[in-house]
Amino acid sequence: MPDPFSTAQTQLDEAAVIMKLDPAAHELLRSPMRELHVTMPVKMDNGSTKVFRGFRVQHNDARGPNKGGIRFHPDETIDTVRALATWMTWKTALLDIPLGGGKGGVICDPKTMSAGELERLSRAYIRQIGRILGPDKDIPAPDVYTTSQMMAWMADEYAFMQGNNEFGVITGKPIALGGSAGRGDATARGGIYCVREAAATLGINLTGAAAAIVGYGNAGSSAHKLAVELLGMKVVAVSDSKGCIYNADGLDYDAVKTHKEQTGSLNAFPGSTAISSEELLALDVTVLFPAALESVITETNTSHIRAKIIAELANGPTTPEADTILYNKGTYIIPDLLCNAGGVTVSYFEMVQNAYGYYWEEEEVHKRLEKKMKSAFQSVHKTAQQYKVHNRLAAHIVAVGRVAEAMKLRGWY
Repeated sequence: MPDPFSTAQTQLDEAAVIMKLDPAAHELLRSPMRELHVTMPVKMDNGSTKVFRGFRVQHNDARGPNKGGIRFHPDETIDTVRALATWMTWKTALLDIPLGGGKGGVICDPKTMSAGELERLSRAYIRQIGRILGPDKDIPAPDVYTTSQMMAWMADEYAFMQGNNEFGVITGKPIALGGSAGRGDATARGGIYCVREAAATLGINLTGAAAAIVGYGNAGSSAHKLAVELLGMKVVAVSDSKGCIYNADGLDYDAVKTHKEQTGSLNAFPGSTAISSEELLALDVTVLFPAALESVITETNTSHIRAKIIAELANGPTTPEADTILYNKGTYIIPDLLCNAGGVTVSYFEMVQNAYGYYWEEEEVHKRLEKKMKSAFQSVHKTAQQYKVHNRLAAHIVAVGRVAEAMKLRGWY
């Protein structure tokens, strides 16, 4: 599997050439500005002490405080965290949000840990990285295998460290602790808005059209619900880490969700056929939603992909080599920097609401999110047409240009 940070650097390098980016700005943006590596002893339920390793990376804060999620994952690596922090810098710039890019990670397997162990680990992580956090420094949020409850524990630990409540230090919190309405499905909702814009641009009718989803966590499952409700599509295939299911007539969201909650996986869902992950990617669907981890779509499987639109709800699901092949095939990719930016956009809205202590209705959040996503989509599409490049490269050109401008105005180069 390609190293995600090398992928992120390659994407920047390609944009830099087209933009004729200043060499000093290019070098500054190729590496994170700060990294913190931490080691955390945690008392486990059986009385033993287990030592965990974690990271927090701050890529670039020229446009504002760093912002980015925290992952708890057994295969977490510093290079993955560096890549995600880099992509977050571009994402916030592309959506024209006054933030920079950060990311955090802890190497652990949350699926094997109790709630008590996860709470102790969450608090231990904040005790270690809290010194570089703050509403005007770096604001974490949930990511893979972390939840709003874990954000609540982290916000509480930070409050103890500071001696006062600072709910704005973390987003993706429960509503009762200053969370924002509309945050739960924001990543998927932003992607759905982008799919609607792409279909209108391409002249595709989505009513009754088929979709497939790789990954059935928060983003993937929410995309299932919203693709049906907002776009009138039918979702014919979904997958999780344990398997893939397919039904040509469409899978019912409520039934699939209940089955997964009761059994812990999608396998053996009544009325569905088990298929391989390769078969799912090769389905003849209008929209494919990669909503799992990095590097799912590579040069080895692009020839089988038949989707007209690929809407990247995951970070880095398509390798640079696959990008070029799919662009030449005529596949319309809505890149991760744009497609999954709904999450950080509503996280930003949460920060704003925390700052002035007044909270919007969910309808207001949706309206503001849709406006941001539409504007960013048009910027990317217009830039892609202007430079005759694929959408990911166009998204980088827009985002890198905005960050470089901020660095130049600040006198960094």
